[in-house]
Amino acid sequence: MEASIQEVARLTGTTSRTLRHYDRIGLLPPSRVADNGYRWYDDDALVRLQRILLLRGLGLGLQEIGRVLTHERDEVVALEHHLDWLRSEQRRLARVAASVERTIHARQEGAPVMAHEMFDGFDHTQHREEVERRWGAQAFADSDAWWRGMSTDERAAWQERTARLAADWAAAAHASTDPTSEAAQHLAERHVAWLTAIPGTPGHGTGAPVEYVLGLADLYVADPRFTATYGGEEGASFVRETLRAWAAR
Repeated sequence: MEASIQEVARLTGTTSRTLRHYDRIGLLPPSRVADNGYRWYDDDALVRLQRILLLRGLGLGLQEIGRVLTHERDEVVALEHHLDWLRSEQRRLARVAASVERTIHARQEGAPVMAHEMFDGFDHTQHREEVERRWGAQAFADSDAWWRGMSTDERAAWQERTARLAADWAAAAHASTDPTSEAAQHLAERHVAWLTAIPGTPGHGTGAPVEYVLGLADLYVADPRFTATYGGEEGASFVRETLRAWAAR
């Protein structure tokens, strides 16, 4: 199967100009160019475009997408991982949507809201498999016990701290702050303190190992979920460079 550039643009909701730009930067070359200059895309090119659009939807920049595609050479395995994450996120969002609908209904009817229903889908255990793979089952067990042992107010305070830290990272990146500046390094110190405050993480209570911080710094850029959390490639790259400067100090 082959599709013309116009057909691909129509099917994907993008533009011929965008597809030509992808070609110019080496992200998505057409499978062939006809004598009349028309670009054509075969199955391999279309699968690559699907992966590009998936990663684009997660907030990655084109340069970072290129690095991800180069690193993940087995496209089927990469798509399977992405599909697993999409299905997990789909289930989580369905639960969140249902919990919000129940809250709206309760408010409209003047009925009491049920806390265990309001927060269904706001589930920290969605990352269990990844945490256990990277740091062991005990790491997840410790952090899970810590989270479940919190009161409602303590959880709210922790979530506020996390959101404030992410917002401050984004603001610093937007202001083009120098990663080696005192302001950026203060953010790094806050970030490391935030990490080590969680039981089960490397360095909890003793100070984060440099290699742990550097590994996370790289993960923030390489993993689409983290990249999106920090506002895309630019924001995640700023966090990485700031943490690298912290480690060097």
